[in-house]
Amino acid sequence: MDFSLPAELVTYLARLDAFIAAEIDPLQAQDDNERFFDHRREWARTDFEGGGIPRVEWEALLDEAKRRADRAGFYRYSLPREFGGDGGNNLWMAVIREHLAAKGLGLHNDLQNEHSIVGNFPVIVMLRDFGTPAQKEAYIRGALDGDVRMAFGLTEPGHGSDATHMETQAVPDIRDGVDGWRLDGEKMWTTGMHTATHVVVFARSSGKAGEARGITAFIVPAQAAGVKIEEYLWTFNMPTDHPRVSFTNVWVPDEARFGAAGAGLAVAQAFVHENRIRQAASSLGAAHYCVQESVRYARQRKPFGEALAENQAIQWPLVELATQIEMLRLLIRKTAWEMDQMPHPEVEKQLSDKVSMCNYWANRLCCEAADRAMQVHGGLGYSRHKPFEHIYRHHRRYRITEGSEEIQMRKVAAWLFGYAGPRKRDFADLPAT
Repeated sequence: MDFSLPAELVTYLARLDAFIAAEIDPLQAQDDNERFFDHRREWARTDFEGGGIPRVEWEALLDEAKRRADRAGFYRYSLPREFGGDGGNNLWMAVIREHLAAKGLGLHNDLQNEHSIVGNFPVIVMLRDFGTPAQKEAYIRGALDGDVRMAFGLTEPGHGSDATHMETQAVPDIRDGVDGWRLDGEKMWTTGMHTATHVVVFARSSGKAGEARGITAFIVPAQAAGVKIEEYLWTFNMPTDHPRVSFTNVWVPDEARFGAAGAGLAVAQAFVHENRIRQAASSLGAAHYCVQESVRYARQRKPFGEALAENQAIQWPLVELATQIEMLRLLIRKTAWEMDQMPHPEVEKQLSDKVSMCNYWANRLCCEAADRAMQVHGGLGYSRHKPFEHIYRHHRRYRITEGSEEIQMRKVAAWLFGYAGPRKRDFADLPAT
């Protein structure tokens, strides 16, 4: 059993580091772009008067970083080769994401808005797997070029993690002789709607509340009549690009349907495992950064004439975090490797519980590491002169938004106790006691 990273991957990480030093760090340093990473100046990123959304200048800087990464051949790494990518696998993406996050906050990787010089492309993969030929032609190239930006309307005000009870309705409706659908309802946390050209809307088109079948996805123009941003939901970590959006008598032709009628949740779930394992790796990298910075500070800080690091009250909490980081790294990489050994549909059947373990524990671990870093650094750690409070505020959301801890633990429990997953057959004939 070989736990060493492939030589090609080690070389790739070195190339990434060289690119960051040559292209991204100088871009961050010029024209006072450092203001976007100085968390004493949160207003640099945030248009508070405009609803709390990201400032145009901030997002323009992110776009320029991605353009440079694309020219250098890094940005599309995870995409299939037909879209200009390298067909990157899950193990490599997990290692790359951890590596970038472990370098700390910066223009190379700022997870507050899922920005990275090695991109993640769930919408493009969903279009590849579920889109019609016309949708692929219209949207994939545009998404890669930045001309098409898709938001995602799944969560509702009254139904968070439970999509099966959604109240948004899709009703067949013929207008001007064209078959189509009328959409009515509300969505929450429709991330990216402030710049979106389209929004993927999930609505119940048949069946009963609570049933997984009967929900259909639609690609809706963001400026369509009846689509309205009601409010931007201000968050722990600003800026916000997470609005509540209403859909009132919104009509789309049947060609806007995304995937099979009644099978929309398959579209929503298509990329969840890849997304969760990569996000877990990012949280792991951020946790590693917090621990290493705390160790360095504790060696340098000398209250009462002795290094802070000599105190067991400082050592032991960091030892526990470092131990968990090492164990979690092995689980994440093992799970990512196993995902690469099977066809994509099999991941849901074989590894869903392991992906959930990685994700919920990594998100919790990152918050604990950031909190401990604040404690070790004392008042300075609590201040915005250090990045730990920002890391905590950002990563705290992942304990909710990537499928809440409770939902993911519920998945693990269902597999562990044989209510779902491969162990279900082991308990089928279990006698009662």
